[in-house]
Parts: sequence; C-alpha cells; structure tokens
Amino acid sequence: MPHLAFAPDDIKSNENNEDDTMQTAPSTIEPKQQEQPAAPPSTPPRSLWRSMLSRGTPLLWVPSGYFTMALTYVMLTSVTAIMFKNLGMDNGQAAQYASYLILAYTIKPLFAPFVEMYRTKKFFVLCAQLSIGLGFGGVALAMALPGYMALLVFLFGVLSLIGATQDIASDGVYVTSLDARTQSLYCGIQSLSWNVGPIVASGALVYLSGWLHSHYFHHQAGVFGPQWIDAWRIIFFIVAGITVLMALWHLRVMPDGAKAENAPASVAEAAFILKDSFVTFFQKRDVWLMVSFAFLFRLSIGLLEKIGPFFMVDPVAQGGLGLSNEMLGLVYGTYGLIAVLLGSLLGGLFVAKRGLPATLFLLCCAVNIPNVTFLLMSIYQPHSLVVISAGVAVEKFFFGFGSVGFMIYLMQQLAPGKYTTTHYAFGTGLMGLCMMVTGVVSGHLQQMLGYVSYFGFVMIATLPSFLVTWFAPFHHKDGA
Repeated sequence: MPHLAFAPDDIKSNENNEDDTMQTAPSTIEPKQQEQPAAPPSTPPRSLWRSMLSRGTPLLWVPSGYFTMALTYVMLTSVTAIMFKNLGMDNGQAAQYASYLILAYTIKPLFAPFVEMYRTKKFFVLCAQLSIGLGFGGVALAMALPGYMALLVFLFGVLSLIGATQDIASDGVYVTSLDARTQSLYCGIQSLSWNVGPIVASGALVYLSGWLHSHYFHHQAGVFGPQWIDAWRIIFFIVAGITVLMALWHLRVMPDGAKAENAPASVAEAAFILKDSFVTFFQKRDVWLMVSFAFLFRLSIGLLEKIGPFFMVDPVAQGGLGLSNEMLGLVYGTYGLIAVLLGSLLGGLFVAKRGLPATLFLLCCAVNIPNVTFLLMSIYQPHSLVVISAGVAVEKFFFGFGSVGFMIYLMQQLAPGKYTTTHYAFGTGLMGLCMMVTGVVSGHLQQMLGYVSYFGFVMIATLPSFLVTWFAPFHHKDGA
C-alpha cells in the first residue's frame, strides 16, 4: 500500500484538526465561588445520520479515497493492457506500453516532498481526481479520432503522474488527519477499500467491456481490432464519471490534512531531505541484500502479471484458453482477486502467530510454487470454466498469502531509521520497478517462446526469489 514519503521518524501527526478535537477543554484551576449563570436551553442531540455526514468523518472518506486510488492505478497499469490487446496490439507491445505506466508510481518518492510544500493535501487530492476524471473522459473522446493510439499513450502517461500525486496526497490526508489509534482502527478498512478497486476495474469493468462488445454493439468476441473502440469508450466514460463524483464527494467530507512539522519550506530544503534520505538508506547494514530482496521477491509475479490475462483471452489455436472479456473479468478479475483477499487475511494471521523470520521462506514458496498452475493450463488447455477458475484461484490465493511477508519485511527490516516512511516507499518503489521491467519484456519473451515454454521460464525465474529470501537479513526484532 502506498504511503506518504519524506517525513523523518520524529514527525508526529497533527491531531488538532477542527473536526476531531474539542474546541474548549475543562480548566484544571478551581473556579471561584460565584453565582453561576443560568444554563442555556438544551439543544437536541445531533442525529446519527448528521454525525455520519459531518465533515471529516473517516468512515466517509477513507473507503472512497482508497477505492479511487486503486481504481486509477489498476485502470492505468492493468486494464490498459487488456484494452491494448483487444484493439489489436500484439502481446509484446500491449504489455510494454501498459508496464511503462508503472514508472510514475515507482518514482513518486522523488516528488512527494514537493506536494508537502504547497497548499493542503486535500487540495492536491481534489485537483488530481478532477484531472483524472477529465483525463479519462479525454481518452474516451480521443478514441474516436484517426491515429488515436499515440494520443492515448500520451494521455495515459500524464494520468499516471497525476495518479501518483493522488496517492501521495491521499496517504498524507490519512496519516496527518488521524491519530495513531484511529489509523490502526481504519487500517483494515483502508486495505479492504483499496482492494475493491481492482475488483471493480479488472472484474466488473472488463466484464462490461466484453458484454457491450458482444451484446450491445454485436461484434464477434474473439476477434481483436478497432471494433473494440466503441465498448472501451463507454468504459472510460464510466471511470471518468466515477472519479469526478468521488472528487465532489471528497470536497464535502475529506479533511484538509495537516502539514508535517518538518515539511520542507523550499525546493532546496526538499532536495536536501531527498539526498539525505538516499544517503541514510544506503548506510543501512546489509542494504544490498535487502535491496535485492525488495527487487527480486516478486520477479516471477511480474512475468505473469500481464501475460496471465493475455493467455486467458488468446485463441486456443494460438496456445491460449479462448475466454471472452466477460469470462476474463469473472475468473481473473473477480474470483482471482477475492482469492487474493482471502489469502492475504490468512497470511497475516499466519505471520502474526509464528513470526516473520520463521515463516518468510515458506511465504516465498507460497508466492512462487503455485505459478505452476499456468504451466499446467498452457499444456492441457482446459475447456472447463471450473478448472480454469480453480487454477487462477489457487495461484492468486497463495500469492496473497505469501505477499504479506514481503510487505511486513519492508516495514520491519528495510524501513526502520531516520526516514522510516520514506525508506518503506523506496522498498515498494523497488518492487514497482521490478513489475515495470518484467512487464516490459514479458510480452516479447512470450511471443518468442510460446505460452508453454514461457510459463516454464517463469518457473525458472522463481529461483532468484528463493535465493534472496534465504539470505534476507534480520537486524530488527519483529515489530521493532
């Protein structure tokens, strides 16, 4: 999960926001004995509904804020790959262009301090969400133009930068508007809300694109090309509408967010903090082992991320499973993501019970070994939707189960120090860099090797993950 970067460890959240503090406090000085004024007439208590709609109530803006972040991210980095594929791109180009859009999210720690310098965090959230909504609307309009593809790639690149800014500002509102106890209370809601975004984007919207293409526009489902434009234009208009509505909602309910006490006051100061955070990061003991772990732990997953959906929709004659977008949205985007959520929950309980040092290698096995389901499906090319769904669910469940260990390792071993939040962002940035690099090359490799040999290569690519996990250093106690 993305977090606000570039706050030193000693920065405390400003908890004196107008919506979660008392405006007056009882005095500790004994009052003089004097005649008390008459009590004002009592006012009826606020209704529960009005209290729920009061400005800044976390239950109103935390779920919607993180859902909007996830919707933007998944639409840009995953759903675009399926759209490119539908529009007739080969696997190499479709995976490459979609993977480049991860770059802005990978480097967001580099421009996070500049968001901290100006206006309020809510201001950046609202500007980003309105811009994203207008941008997706622009994408839908641009698809009607001749030679639209170059313009689409440009617009998606701009939207990825804005989306990364939205992440920084939204995390900032969360961290600075809620005290530590409230942050803990809403942590589960935050994570669940973020995970609803992929289900809506990769599940419901991909399903809808297929339904529109086949049943509304009456095109043939298994044929890729420009005839898919009509369906995807509607999808992007829907995403634009959702994002603008979320911006209007957050205008009403989201708090401003407080400035960190040590927020940079100038560009020079921001640059100094950036430099110092890098210097202290690379001074950590065994830092290169931890960097290798952060980059390589999900190597095989990066090779599967874009190619898995392509394998599902490619014709059987080309080595795929021949699913429609509707079935892809149901199997991969719904059943698969629900399995990820369940696996993440159980993985967290497993680590909490046995501790990370004792479980990290088992969690690595959980992430990597079930990738064999794709190799088996590519060999036997099952026609049964139940078998395909089971194969995807198994891989996704164990991915969710094992990935918990990766995030906890970054929090407990890589991040601690002067710039804890920043160094955690560096770790997730290294993971994002791995996802981008593997995604860029994955489609080209698959075209060279074919699906069976490619998924065999993915299994070989699990070896670096096992090695870096085996040698991952533990210099801090659990939870330290």
